[in-house]
This record gives sequence, structure tokens and C-alpha cells, in this order.
Amino acid sequence: MVTIRSAVPADAAGVQAVYAPFVAASAATFDEELPSIEALRAQMTAAPRRPWLVAEAGDGMVVGYAYASAHGTRSSYRWSANTSIYLTSGQHRRGLGRRLYGVLIAEMRRLGYLNLYAGITLPNDASVGLHTSIGFAPVGVYPAVGYRLGAWRDVGWFGLALTGPPPDPPAEPLAWHPEDLLAPRPTGAGPS
Repeated sequence: MVTIRSAVPADAAGVQAVYAPFVAASAATFDEELPSIEALRAQMTAAPRRPWLVAEAGDGMVVGYAYASAHGTRSSYRWSANTSIYLTSGQHRRGLGRRLYGVLIAEMRRLGYLNLYAGITLPNDASVGLHTSIGFAPVGVYPAVGYRLGAWRDVGWFGLALTGPPPDPPAEPLAWHPEDLLAPRPTGAGPS
């Protein structure tokens, strides 16, 4: 049984363990050095708060995480956010990514965000498949935007509109507080 819940600073070591293989040997991230536990804690608690979620196995081990971050630094981007998701290799293709994203998307909608975006290093059929299966649509490609693991890499951008055309002006998005997430959500281990 895997439970999805709000991440807390004490989860930083588990998040780091999930992320480490991606930094070491995958172009899925452009991080070339593994962030420290302290840096991950700071990201989780940075203002303004956006959701950070973990998937926790029955033994307490973090087996995946998803979070939202700023889409841009200019204030007019505040209704949009970027999303990221990482799972341990044993959790791929078992429905956990879809479940994590389901909770993240619901939280972002509740907070008043209008658009979510995901940057995916190409090629990455599994990530593209996950994102398009939950409603993200391609919006463009940054060709040869980063040099990672000995090659220039393209990044495909995918977007998800959380609502129809917003009022003018739209309401300000709310700050996220981990305690606002309803009770932890257990998930089955099998495919959905």
C-alpha cells in the first residue's frame, strides 16, 4: 500500500534518494549535482508555498514525489506553475504517477491556479505518455536547450489548463499549507 501525503522537511532525505539516480544517470533532469538535503528542505518550505507531495510505501520509504514550482519569476506568471514528478524505478507503470499527479492537480485547482506546465527532456516516451494521459497537451519544444550527459537535449513543454477562461482580473492564487491537504490518500500497488 502506498500513501500520498504532504511532504514535510523530514522527507528531504527520502526525496533525495528518489532523485539521486536521475541526477547520476538520466537526462530527465538538468541538475548535474544532487541537491543537498538542506537545499531540498528549503525548496519544500519556500514562499510562496506550492504543493510538495510524497508517495510513501507501507514501510515508510518515500517511493515518489511531485511538486509545483514557479512558472516564471515575473509577477504576471503567478496563476501558472511548473510541475515535476519523480518515482523510484520499481514504481514505474503501476499507476502511481497518475495518482500523485491527480492529487497535485486537485490541489493546484483548489488554490486558484489556472495553468500547469511540464518540461520533459526528449525523447522520454514514458513521461510524455503519463502527461498526455492526464490531459497535458504539447505546447512547444526548446531545441538543444541543455547539454546533459554528453549530448544536446531538447525539452518539450506540455500544458494543462485547469479551468476555462478566467475572470478579468482573476482572483489571486492562494498559498499552500501542507496541513490543508486532506488525510493521506492510500493507493493500491497495482495498475489503475
